[in-house]
Amino acid sequence: MNAASDAPLSSLAFQNRQLSLFQSFFANGDKDHMSNTIEFWDSVPRYSVSRQAMARMRDATGRLEILNLMFHCGGSSFMAAIRPARIDKVDYYPSAGEELVEEALRKIAAQQSNGFHEPVQRSGVVFTLYQLREELRRSGHARSFEEIKQSLDILNLASIEIRGGEKMKGFERSAYFPRLSAVSRSDYDQDHSARWYVQFHQMVTESIDNINNIDKLSYRQFNYQQLMKHNTQLARWIHRQLILKYTFACMTKPFDMRYSTIFRDSGMLSNYLRERQARDACDFSVKELETQKILARIDRKEELGARGKVIDVVYALYPTPIFVREVKAANARKSRK
Repeated sequence: MNAASDAPLSSLAFQNRQLSLFQSFFANGDKDHMSNTIEFWDSVPRYSVSRQAMARMRDATGRLEILNLMFHCGGSSFMAAIRPARIDKVDYYPSAGEELVEEALRKIAAQQSNGFHEPVQRSGVVFTLYQLREELRRSGHARSFEEIKQSLDILNLASIEIRGGEKMKGFERSAYFPRLSAVSRSDYDQDHSARWYVQFHQMVTESIDNINNIDKLSYRQFNYQQLMKHNTQLARWIHRQLILKYTFACMTKPFDMRYSTIFRDSGMLSNYLRERQARDACDFSVKELETQKILARIDRKEELGARGKVIDVVYALYPTPIFVREVKAANARKSRK
């Protein structure tokens, strides 16, 4: 930890131009439903292994190996190496539960008086454990205090290293949450307003910094409430890809997405033992976006190889008017002066 990140937060960390713009949204409806997705950071498959898959992967001592995942972003190839968190003699990769906790904390950080940002140095959020539990409950993902605290520990103790891409020199390695300050359960029982402190990954800080250069703005607003309604983690991943990439959303111009791309870049479908199971899971998650009124229509086409074997699936995704309006609002926010 460097001296800057150890230093106490000043009042300016909670009130500055970059943070104010990060917390301001263009919305047709309730702005309380909005949050931000981070362009590169949210393209990293950092929550791809399920708890069930982890149980199969651990050795007799409860240990997991470093997890290496290849993915593409912006036309470049990258590799993410995830080192698990060791808790009570058992290793954990950050998974779906931790994804939801980070998502909820970023939502809380988008609210005034909770988020903080010190340019170049750090960004994050101060919150109460009750506040985080209530945010998860409202979004349909209720967690106990103990489950939330375990997720916070995993996010602080697990690290991720990212290599590759023309713009990255060497590598970037850090904990998911480089700093976590907490209070004990006994302290919390005595004071429900006791504050916790989380420092976000440096890539989130860098994204907020770029607000001064509109051409490099690397976060987008999105409908957080809608994203959190999905029942499957893969549906959230596909939805987020549409938010980040389908910036030209139009009801007559579909967004084409391949099964092979989803398999490669999400990292989630390798949890299945059979290819057919993985394709079925992908079909189910894509269909979920239609159920949630994000997609108006899905045209699914199989690409066949020798003896009629399915070698890939192409999904032509047609958006709903609601999704198109949200994309236009996000584009308008990004182009503000």
